[in-house]
Amino acid sequence: MTDVDIAVAALFLAGMLGAGLWVGRRQEARRFFVGNRKMGASHLGLSIAATDVGGGFSIGLAGLGFTMGLSASWLLFTGLIGAWLAAILVVPRVKRIADGRDFQSYADFLRARCGEGPARIAAIVSTIGYTAFVGAQVLAGAKLASAGFDLPLNLTVAVLAFVVIVYTSAGGLEAVVYTDTIQWAVVVVGLLIALPLAIDHIGGMDALSASLPASHLSLTSVSIKDIVVWTVSIVPIWFVAMTLYQRIYAARDVSTAKRAFFIAGLFEYPVIAFLGAGLGLCGRALFPELDASRAEESVPLLLREVLPTGVAGLVLSAYFAAILSTADSCLLAASGHVTVDFFARARPNASDASRLRVARIASVVLGALSISVALALPSVLDAMLLAYGLMVSGLFAVSAAALRRTIPPRIAMASMLTGGVAYGALSAFPAFAPWREPILVALPASVGVLLVGLAISARSRDRHTR
Repeated sequence: MTDVDIAVAALFLAGMLGAGLWVGRRQEARRFFVGNRKMGASHLGLSIAATDVGGGFSIGLAGLGFTMGLSASWLLFTGLIGAWLAAILVVPRVKRIADGRDFQSYADFLRARCGEGPARIAAIVSTIGYTAFVGAQVLAGAKLASAGFDLPLNLTVAVLAFVVIVYTSAGGLEAVVYTDTIQWAVVVVGLLIALPLAIDHIGGMDALSASLPASHLSLTSVSIKDIVVWTVSIVPIWFVAMTLYQRIYAARDVSTAKRAFFIAGLFEYPVIAFLGAGLGLCGRALFPELDASRAEESVPLLLREVLPTGVAGLVLSAYFAAILSTADSCLLAASGHVTVDFFARARPNASDASRLRVARIASVVLGALSISVALALPSVLDAMLLAYGLMVSGLFAVSAAALRRTIPPRIAMASMLTGGVAYGALSAFPAFAPWREPILVALPASVGVLLVGLAISARSRDRHTR
């Protein structure tokens, strides 16, 4: 990377900081987490896609493309399924329940359907999951920058965390959504530039095909295990993600929110799915000496070797954009739980200024905590799936059921705790889980406890009505 490329990436990061600070000048606590509740489908759709894909999937997807080829694109097909299921099943019910009630967090929805106890548990689990998720995104950016610029990993973690923390804590959801729109445009343009240049550098499609195993050009070189784990881990997150509930609340109406989720799904698959996997293929052709443990390094190495001066900085900025667009949303989600579900519940008469101050302090503290998480987790995709697994195992069953009916608090809490504890225990001892995947035991256990609890509750009501 040249000084010009470094300058381009630095200007991009400075622009994101400036945007967050500018929006933050007129910020209020009531708008910090849900904006003005009149946002349009285009901005929200791009923000949803940017949040879900982010650096974890862009870097992680390229790593999968390196190891397994075009079949890695199925990873983001789960995003299309999840987004469209959310548009059909989640958005209409949540939006209609939330409108007029001033909901600001995912836990507010559960509070209305299941009571205070389950809402508090959900807020705790979601806060932990999103803090880890911020760390995963920061790690993705640090790996990219350290390989592309030859900078120390710890330094790049600190720099990217600083950028995310400052503009998120300053501008809230409005800053996040509007910068996500810019960032997503940079991502798509950057990848559309990088992929053809990489293929040309290799010698064209024929040369690329000749340098790869035949299985890498197939869409069927994916195992049943991968399909099951990706589906079970990723699709349900669209029912429990605080980042998505915030955008449902921020939409002007049900129709707008549904369109936003449909838009997001299409951007995930096929657009980013094949661009990301394609760059992974190019990385495999150029750097076949890398082993699977270093697959996620292939894209930054490709950027450094293939792209001309200036363009490399633009494409690097595209990956930074993907990373920031998820990290900011996850940080805002975690700080939202702290502010809305803990501080505001404990001090309902707190002033708007006090709530805004707590929101910003929470963003800074949780962002700093995410740095230690990032440094402790060696793989971006592993870190993401760990956060997904914890949230899905503990929260999905109750959230899905709450879309249709109210749930007695004790039953909801039992289901949540069963899933969360099982996931944590099996993460420590994965040999006891099928394919060493804790979620394949934890999620069914949570669903089972919920169904048994609801059946017992219904039988008890029947006896009392006779």
